[in-house]
Amino acid sequence: MSLNELKKRMDSTSKTAQITRAMQMVSAAKYHKLVTVAKNYTTYSQVLRRMVARIAKYQFDLLDDGVPMDVDEANFVDFHDFLIERPLKRIGYLVISSDKGLAGGYNSSVIRSMEEMLERDHRSKEEVVVLAIGEPIAKYCREQGYEVVFEQQDLSDTPSFTEVQLIMRKAIDLFRNQVFDALYVCYNHHVSALKSQFRADQILPLSEVDMADDLAVTTTKSAVLIEPSQADVLDILLPQYAESQIFAAIIDAKTAEHASRMNAMKSATDNAQDMIDDLKQQYNQERQVRVTDEILEIINGANALNNK
Repeated sequence: MSLNELKKRMDSTSKTAQITRAMQMVSAAKYHKLVTVAKNYTTYSQVLRRMVARIAKYQFDLLDDGVPMDVDEANFVDFHDFLIERPLKRIGYLVISSDKGLAGGYNSSVIRSMEEMLERDHRSKEEVVVLAIGEPIAKYCREQGYEVVFEQQDLSDTPSFTEVQLIMRKAIDLFRNQVFDALYVCYNHHVSALKSQFRADQILPLSEVDMADDLAVTTTKSAVLIEPSQADVLDILLPQYAESQIFAAIIDAKTAEHASRMNAMKSATDNAQDMIDDLKQQYNQERQVRVTDEILEIINGANALNNK
C-alpha cells in the first residue's frame, strides 16, 4: 500500500472516530438524563403502588372474611377487569425494541430472549398476541406468524407520559375487550451502564399476590377514611397504576438502549483509534523503508562515480 493510500485511510478513519465519539457523547447525555427521569418516576410509582395495594388489600380482606356486599356497600369494590384473573386463552406481550440502530446487540438480545420465552411457554402461536414498540420486533413477529394487534414506531429518545399514553390506553382497552387475558411487558431492563437483563413483567391483571408483595402493605387492618369512596378511588387509581407500570418499563428500556448505544459507540471509537495506530505504524515503516532505499541509491551512485 502506498504512502498516499495509507494517509487517506488514516484521515478517513480519524473522521469516523470523530463521528462515533460525538455519538457516544450524545448517547451519554441522553442516558444520564433518563437515569434521573427513571429515579424520579420510581418515587411516584412507589407511592401510587402503596395507595392501590392498601385499598385493594382491604377489598380482598372483605372477600376473605365473607362480608356481604350490602354490609359494607359504601366501601366494597366490584372486582372488575384489572383484578379478576380470567382463564388464560391468549397472552398479550407488549415488547419494546428500538427503531434506531448503532446500539450494539440491543434489538437482537430482545428478539432472541423473546423467542426463547415464547417457545418455552406456549404450545401454539395462536396463544400469543403482540403489541410491538419498534419496527424490528413488529417485523420479526409478522415473519414468525405471531399476531400483531398494535404497533408503535419512532418513540422519542426521552418519551413523555403524554406520548406513551396512546400505547398504555390501547393495551388496557385490548385487555378489557378480552383480546388477551393477561398482559406482560417485555424489555431489556437497565441494570447499569454496562449491563442489562431481559424482563417479562406481568402488568394485567393486578393479582392479589402482586398487591400482597408490596412491603408497604401491612397484615394489620386499620380504618382509613377515603372520599368519596374506596370504589370511586380505585376506579381512578387502578388504570393509573397499570399505566404507570407500562410507562416505567418504557423508560427503563430506553435507558438500557442509550447505555447500549453509548457502549457500542465507545467500542467503535476505540477500534477506530486502534486502526489509526496500526496505520500510523505501517505508514512510518513504509516511509522508513523508502528513506533507506533512497539513501542506498545515493550511496550506490556515489560509489559508481568514485569507481569511474
